[in-house]
Amino acid sequence: MTENKDQVAGVLLAAGGGRRLGGHPKALLSHRGHPLVEHAAGVLLAGGCSRVHVVLGAQADVVRERVSLPGCVLVDNPEWEEGMGSSLRAGLGSLAGTGARAALVSLVDQPGIGPEAVGRVLAAYRDPESLVSAAYEGVRGHPVLFGAAHWAAIAATATGDRGARAYLKEHEEAITLVECGDIARPYDIDTAEDLVHLE
Repeated sequence: MTENKDQVAGVLLAAGGGRRLGGHPKALLSHRGHPLVEHAAGVLLAGGCSRVHVVLGAQADVVRERVSLPGCVLVDNPEWEEGMGSSLRAGLGSLAGTGARAALVSLVDQPGIGPEAVGRVLAAYRDPESLVSAAYEGVRGHPVLFGAAHWAAIAATATGDRGARAYLKEHEEAITLVECGDIARPYDIDTAEDLVHLE
């Protein structure tokens, strides 16, 4: 029997300092008239996540002041400068005791990925053993869903900017790939040139 999708929490990694963007926190970049973090959290909720934990880092106080994230849990990552791995650990750690059976993880700087892709990945959730990843023309990307059975091992291996990459590589055969190339574009907003993708 498939478990209830309500047991899947969204985890939005939004702690980056935008080093290659002149030090502007990515969470505060403007997209469609709103800070990027509001857009990205809205995508997770619209895609079917029952709740969203947003991991903040760079200028977290400023981000908290400027954004409106009703229904979201804001998680501070004081070690954000260590890279995405620390934010993933903070996000997964914040789900302890919430009853969540899986985490659907997305990145704040991928506005080309919308609710449709989130919904597709979410639909492949089965139980706490689930490992699901969006794919773009067969290549693994975001969002990624981690069943709770994997959290401790992922947290133990999530270092630097690699996030869960090492863990996923090791467990490749267990991952359900969900093709999303027809409904989403997985570009990142990393450099000034990438800002053309924002609207």
